[in-house]
Parts: sequence; C-alpha cells; structure tokens
Amino acid sequence: MTDSFSATAEIRLALQNGLGADMVLTDSADMLTYCRDWHGDVTSGALAVLRPRSTEDVAAAIRLCRTLGVQLVPQGGNTGLVLGGLPDHPERQVIISLERMNKIRRIDPDDFSAVAEAGCILSDLKDAIADRGMFFPLALGAQGSCRIGGNVSTNAGGINVLRYGMTRELVLGLEVVLPDGTIFEGLSTLRKDNRGIDLKQLFIGAEGTLGIVTAVSLKLAPYPENVATALLGLASLEDAITLFRRARRDCCDLMSAFEFIPPLAFTLAREAMPDLPIPIAGDYPAYVLMEISGSGLVDIDDLMQRFLEAAMTDGLVLDGTIAASQAQARNLWLIREGMNEGQAKRGSHMRSDVSVPLSGLAAFVAEAEAALAAALPDCISISYGHVGDGNVHLNVLPPSHMQGDARLEAIYAAKTVLNEVVDRFDGSISAEHGIGRLKRPDFESRLPETHRHLLVAIKRAVDPELLLNPGCQLSFSTIS
Repeated sequence: MTDSFSATAEIRLALQNGLGADMVLTDSADMLTYCRDWHGDVTSGALAVLRPRSTEDVAAAIRLCRTLGVQLVPQGGNTGLVLGGLPDHPERQVIISLERMNKIRRIDPDDFSAVAEAGCILSDLKDAIADRGMFFPLALGAQGSCRIGGNVSTNAGGINVLRYGMTRELVLGLEVVLPDGTIFEGLSTLRKDNRGIDLKQLFIGAEGTLGIVTAVSLKLAPYPENVATALLGLASLEDAITLFRRARRDCCDLMSAFEFIPPLAFTLAREAMPDLPIPIAGDYPAYVLMEISGSGLVDIDDLMQRFLEAAMTDGLVLDGTIAASQAQARNLWLIREGMNEGQAKRGSHMRSDVSVPLSGLAAFVAEAEAALAAALPDCISISYGHVGDGNVHLNVLPPSHMQGDARLEAIYAAKTVLNEVVDRFDGSISAEHGIGRLKRPDFESRLPETHRHLLVAIKRAVDPELLLNPGCQLSFSTIS
C-alpha cells in the first residue's frame, strides 16, 4: 500500500513538474466529474486529469506519459454511453480532457467548411456556423455538452443521419496527436483527394485508441431556412416503415429526420417534463416524428402539406399535427428528448443501440419485444429510433421494486436476450454509440477472425506500447 501510494505521488509530481500545475488535476474532488459517466451509473478514478490548451500541450503530455509508463484515456464532453472515456485501471491511467481546446479556427462560407478544435461544444460550434449563414447538421440530444472531438472519435450519429450521414461523412480532415507524440497534420478541406489511403478514417470511430484528435475540418451545408416538423399517429410500426418509403420517394433528400416512437413516450416525457404540451392523442399504436427542410426556392410547408394529405387520404396516417412555429417544433422534439429523461428517472435500465436492415426493422422489434417479455415479464420494453437508418434503441426498464443485484441481473439478462435477436437479424450491437468498455465483451465475442487480425495489426503498428485508451474496444489479452 505504501509503495503504491508513493509511486502514485511520484507520478503526479512528475506530471505537475513536467506539464505545469495549471494543466494537471490530482485532487479527487476536482477529478470526480471526469471520472463519472454521464448517467452517474459508474464512477472510476485516475492518477490525474490532464487539461491541455493546445495541440503542442497534448503532444508534450503523451511524450511525458510514455516516459513515465502511464496510459492515457482521452475524453471530450464525457457524454458517451459505453464507458469509452473512463479509466478501467485508475492506478496506471490518466484522463486527458480536451475541454480547454475550444477555439473555432475558421469558418469559410465560400468553401462550405469550418475548422475547429476538438474541445468545441457541438451546440456552440453549430451556433457559430449558423451565424455565418451555414449549417453543420450533426444533431444529438447531448449537443449542449458533447464536444466535436468526441463526436469524431465515436463517429456519432443522431437525428440527421438519414439526410447527412454519420459524423464520418461530415469530416474533411483531422489533426491528431499520435502515441509517440508526433502530430498528424491533415486539416485539409478538399472534397476530392485520391492520394492513396485516406488516413483520417483510421481515427474516426477509433475512440481514441490510435491517436488523440485535436482539431477537425468539417463539411458544411446551406442553412435550412425552411423547416416543417410533424408528429403523426399510425396504426403500426409496419405502417411507419411504409410511410418512410413513401416519404423517401415524395420528399427525396429534403427529408432530414424520421423517428418512430411508441405511445409510452408521452408518459415518460411527461414524467420528466410535467408541463410539456402533447398536441396529439396518445392512444395510437405507433407515432412518427418527421422533419423536412430546405432553403432557397423550395416550398417546404407546401410539400409537407401535400405529402400528409395524400398519406391521410390513403389511411396510412390516422392523425397528425404540423408545427406552426419554431417553438412548437421544439416542443415536438422535446417529446423525443423527454422520453430519454423519463427513462432515467425510473432508475438504472438496459440501454441499447442496435441496428438491423431496414427491411427487417418491424419484424425485429416484434421478435425482440416478444423475447424480452417472455424472459423478463416484470420489465417494460420500449423501442424507438431512426427508421431511415435501421437504428433501434430498445431499452428495458425493470420495475421500481427491483433493486440491487436483482436489477443488475435483469439488465444483463435483457442485453443477452436482445443481442441474440440482433444476431438472428444480422444486425449490429452498436449502431451509433461505439464500443467503449461497456460493449467490449459482446464485440469481441462476435468479431470475425479476419476483422480481429486487421484491428490488432493496426493497433500494434500505431500504438505498440498500448498507451492510448487501452481496454477500449479490444482487451489487453487481444492486442498483447
């Protein structure tokens, strides 16, 4: 114990001496918020929290930690849901937070691009870009807290993937500090550059295991001045998918979001936000939150009206409301966001982020919910998500009386049942949240040998000393 305490103190002193006291936190109270996951379910620890102000600071921190034999866990806004930014061996790991690297280096409307440091909060970045008449379409529930470097490192999804793609499709270039402390300078804004392998793709979705993203060049779009948002009641999820196919045909690429939510969403949203207006009856079997948007000469409101009139005439849409203002549109989206908060208020539960082929989405939800009801009859299953990209968040809420080990066992059992159904549908256990540490065992157990070989070879080549985020995505035994 004494030797361990002494070694910890020596490492912390070496970090402070080498990097400066301003950059290094070592007090447990100061480090707490960095060592706890977003939902507060898991609390870890760290030797220290490093808070660099520049790319050069990050490089210096990596070089020093390498000398000291200390591993680094990169962290953005700490809003991830798979424990990718929390140490799993606090006695030998430091957290390196990019929160102070929050400068927007430039916004270029003529080039439809922006360059920002990794610590920029997503909503702040979007607002600054909007002030210049441009649009950055990445949109997440956590956008007021998450940071663009973390979005890149997890290849974040969100509600606009249908039209604009995942984060990967929005990144033009990266600046990354590698495990040896050298800097990969790739902040190009070129749309077409076919000079061999696109190296930036190595770091997008890698969750900080191959390098620390310090800056990003982003692809922008014209600001959508006209937006139409509708909440619709339907007879079934099958009808929702039929409506989606029709919307893809009739609204084309102007459709930016198409979410399905169950009736329970209204109850959960009201539990989180008692005064939230619900402008539609809550007794339809399925609901769709749909948005189309555009700018210039396109009449978005007329397009939405004509599309829904035809869908209601054909009996596909049973009821619906179109937002008459930005405030009303925001309230409709609050139902979707409030549903998540309502689940959190019911205590720890199984959160999932899976995807299946769109053609099998309705069948998957029916089979998964039936399997969960049979295995865990006291629990409530709730399915919702992004119809257009096959991404389903199927969560399981244990009853309030189930606590302690029994609750944890139910959550684990639910995950096992769900993943078995995902496998039968040739789906993915992680559609947009990443792997982190939480999903690592399930990821590794499903990893084909050829995939494993390639991932291990890349990690060994780039980070042979396992310096960056070890234990994230792949275990020590896998890559040693």
